[in-house]
Amino acid sequence: MSAPAPEPAPCALRTARLVDAERIFALIHLHRDRLVPRSLGNIVENIDRFVVAEVDGEMVGCATYGIFPEIGEPLHTAVEIQSVAVRAPWRRKGVGRALVLEIVRRVRAFEPAAALVLTFSPEFFGRLGFREVPKDKVMYKLYTGCINCTKYANPFTCPEKAMVLELNRRD
Repeated sequence: MSAPAPEPAPCALRTARLVDAERIFALIHLHRDRLVPRSLGNIVENIDRFVVAEVDGEMVGCATYGIFPEIGEPLHTAVEIQSVAVRAPWRRKGVGRALVLEIVRRVRAFEPAAALVLTFSPEFFGRLGFREVPKDKVMYKLYTGCINCTKYANPFTCPEKAMVLELNRRD
């Protein structure tokens, strides 16, 4: 017997617009203990990569992605899922799952090798098919993002877990 299909999220998903930038900034800031901060300018610059979840016109969640090419190996490019944030009253109701799955759906069009996430919530991403990998397997991420993090002195002592979802395996 197969598992029942997940219930659809009780929200509408859409691509973010410029008018959403300040609300996205505020939502990410609410989760500053678990997310890398983003400047308002960075959000505006990357607004086309953000997906927002709304319920009755209220933004209840957001997520985005970044692209990290492997030097000399474009077929091994990874997409990092970033800034997954859901307002407290909407957690455990399928909003985060819907956001992550929508990001994965959108980035599959680029045919990346994998989706990557650094997370304090490995159980959540594990339920979506991600598997934990050693951080030294994602050096491109460490050198492009973690190196500038102000939360931890060393990416290898940071308690976040590196996880990947294989998307386009080419051996």
